[in-house]
Amino acid sequence: MASFVLPHALRGGGSHKVIAVHGWFADRSAFDAVLPDLDQDAFQYALVDLRGYGDAKGALGAYTTGEGADDVLALADRLGWERFSVIGHSMGGSVAQRVLAAAPHRVRRIVGISPVPASGLPLPPQQWELFSSAAHAPENRRAIIDFTTGGRRPAAWLERMVRRSLECSDPKAFRAWLDSWAGEDFHTEAEGAQAPALAVVGALDPALTTELMRQTWMRWYRSGELAELRSAGHYAMDETPLELIRTVEDFLRADGEGGEADGDGRGSDRPAAG
Repeated sequence: MASFVLPHALRGGGSHKVIAVHGWFADRSAFDAVLPDLDQDAFQYALVDLRGYGDAKGALGAYTTGEGADDVLALADRLGWERFSVIGHSMGGSVAQRVLAAAPHRVRRIVGISPVPASGLPLPPQQWELFSSAAHAPENRRAIIDFTTGGRRPAAWLERMVRRSLECSDPKAFRAWLDSWAGEDFHTEAEGAQAPALAVVGALDPALTTELMRQTWMRWYRSGELAELRSAGHYAMDETPLELIRTVEDFLRADGEGGEADGDGRGSDRPAAG
């Protein structure tokens, strides 16, 4: 299916262009908690709704990470952004890596926030049942959010996250996206990419861990970096917004196009925050 223009919101007017892609449980409102404190003088952010979410809730599609990457690139074309950085949370991290694989010459920097690896995320049968039934089972969504934040968040927050997820996603699309981000392995297409690549993980997330990033992200990307937020789980935008902004924007600011500060960051672990 042909690409279409992703619904999006622009924030800031800076020269460094950044496209931000949400995860499985939210539309672009996933970034609401960080918006007030972004550096909108240095950066211009385009926050998108993937097909099946938010203002694209009724959009038809295959609901795959590859299609999502094509849509992101089509939006960059529409905006006139030949070069840009891309941020992706969770499932959106997989989409971001697809963008890098498809158009490495266009990506300035890439940030994955608790990113699903480009190799997918195989789930044991019991977990697969939990995830695959979550499209129509709010209690499963709640259990997943609780598990991936270390069982430490208040009930009211968990319930609010579930409500947001239900309101912003189409159940059919939600279910279809799972097959793609969990089941597809495209890491050989992205492996060796030279764009500086930061993976940000939450120490309280038992699924997408620092060790998993060392085994995947840090092995594949020539200028890979890793940062762990000690007080975050899987949803750093909501759990530790200020620490996340500082970590991400410090990384984006090091871009050579803005001051020739780029170097070979391969294998580096950034100091833990939080």
